[in-house]
Amino acid sequence: MATAKNTKSKPGTDVLALLTAQHEEVDTLFEKLEKMTGDKKSTIIELADKLGAHATIEEKVFYPGVMSKETNEMLQESVEEHLEIKRLLADLLSDKLSAEQVDAKLSVLEENVSHHAHEEEEGKLFPLLRESMSDDELGALGSECLAMFEALMPQHPSQNIPNETDRAAPLPSVA
Repeated sequence: MATAKNTKSKPGTDVLALLTAQHEEVDTLFEKLEKMTGDKKSTIIELADKLGAHATIEEKVFYPGVMSKETNEMLQESVEEHLEIKRLLADLLSDKLSAEQVDAKLSVLEENVSHHAHEEEEGKLFPLLRESMSDDELGALGSECLAMFEALMPQHPSQNIPNETDRAAPLPSVA
């Protein structure tokens, strides 16, 4: 997810590059969690903060900004995938799981996040958008997403996740 080192950039940040960099940061956190023994709570909270902020910018800025007849079905599926991810995160953020349950849920979460980020978004959605949108459009959307992400992170978005598990985020109708 966005960190000072790799996403503090000039206006016009390409949204697809930004989101891909955030996917890579989450992958790194999953690798860290796999190697950890003992208490994983603080790293799970860090992961949940980044995934929570990432999902929010996608649901509130990115998906509405790229909604079209060609992307509608993919985006509707994406918010449903976000819902599954949030439900797993809410479970992980509770203090009611054994170490074995935490590891099992982390494994399922990693599979879901990897499928959503790498197969669905990077594999299908992003190439379609790269062809259909201008560099300026991608840059403007990226700048807006980055600004929102940076505003959300200090607020610890993980704290909102348990309240976002009833239904998928609404998306605008196709124009």
